[in-house]
Amino acid sequence: MMREIGAVQTGLLHQWFRVLDNQLADHRHWWQFRPFHHRELVWQRTHPELCAALAALPDSEVERLGQDPAAAAVWLSRWIPESAALLEQARLPRFAPRELMYDTHLHCGIPGRKWQQINAFAGCLPQGPEPVLEWCAGKGHLGRLLATCDRRPVTSLEWQESLCREGEELARRCGAGMHFVHCDAFAPEAGAWVRSGEHAVALHACGDLHVALMRHWVRNRGGRLSLSPCCYHLIRAEEYGPLSEAAARARNFLSKADLNLPLQETVTAGAGVRRHSQTELHWRLAFDELQRELRGADSYLPVPNVQKSLLSGSFGDFARWAAARKHLQLPSALNEEQWLARGLQRLRNVRRMELVAHLFRRPLEIWLVLDRALFLAEQGAEVAIGEFCERQLTPRNILLQAHW
Repeated sequence: MMREIGAVQTGLLHQWFRVLDNQLADHRHWWQFRPFHHRELVWQRTHPELCAALAALPDSEVERLGQDPAAAAVWLSRWIPESAALLEQARLPRFAPRELMYDTHLHCGIPGRKWQQINAFAGCLPQGPEPVLEWCAGKGHLGRLLATCDRRPVTSLEWQESLCREGEELARRCGAGMHFVHCDAFAPEAGAWVRSGEHAVALHACGDLHVALMRHWVRNRGGRLSLSPCCYHLIRAEEYGPLSEAAARARNFLSKADLNLPLQETVTAGAGVRRHSQTELHWRLAFDELQRELRGADSYLPVPNVQKSLLSGSFGDFARWAAARKHLQLPSALNEEQWLARGLQRLRNVRRMELVAHLFRRPLEIWLVLDRALFLAEQGAEVAIGEFCERQLTPRNILLQAHW
């Protein structure tokens, strides 16, 4: 059954949030840290048996458990007895989708998985005559689907002018009733497009972008709101600013780094992307071992984002690039194999620490979504939270819906 909370039922929403907040706070030593900053398992002194068990796990088993949260919770229950309760608190019902009828040419040129996500999201939206505002629209793929299937007028707000032009051409080709607005979603004038009697939608609008939409919707008493949050860490502040009164009283205080945890699940990346990510993390950790020795300081040193082309070369090339950006002098003869071996051991430790921390990945995401739902409910809106698709299609599968 869908957990639906109306304006007169906010006590249930508060209770759900309070339980999760306490669970996360009581167990923060398992998740509120950055694994790649540490050279050894962080619980070596406090939980040596767990660390020994983690060290004994074959890499293949670590990967398998990492892809199966329920199995990981069972394995970890010896040391974290509340594992099953945590996953239960983070469980959401699934919205029942309706079938959308459209011509196959409508998704021509859109990657298959992306189109499936758009289709699943749109299918879970309530059908009605209200005009649609598509927030952070890109080329307007979602709006075009709604305009075509439901014959609803769509206004698509997008800050990149080139995407507006491409979206207008795509809409013209299929006869969709769409109007593109070239506007920065953070600009004050963007709020004027969130209007009463309309349905504001946002699929995977990042961080402060979907928060801005929520604030405009409340301020302007918009009609309906349907959004799927994404990239919680993309905020302009260095720390998370609670949206609801309940979160302002919470036990958990989140840094921008903490907000990365819910995003550390990739089920959609191809084999090539995963290999590059693995190589980059391995090399970064190998360089971290190297820089600690060069500086004579046993502390993590952040390295800027790297162009993917650099990962096609050698570790030596990467190390020289990173050293130059940190004003470090490398030895003339760099023993790459030595540092890569040390980096690989660090990588094995990171994966094992992540196995534990990731138990709290979905609960933290639900905490963040509940903060958003509570913010809306505290203003008098009726709120529903659920999933619009399987996590295998996208882990960012939460849909928050609200109306007055």
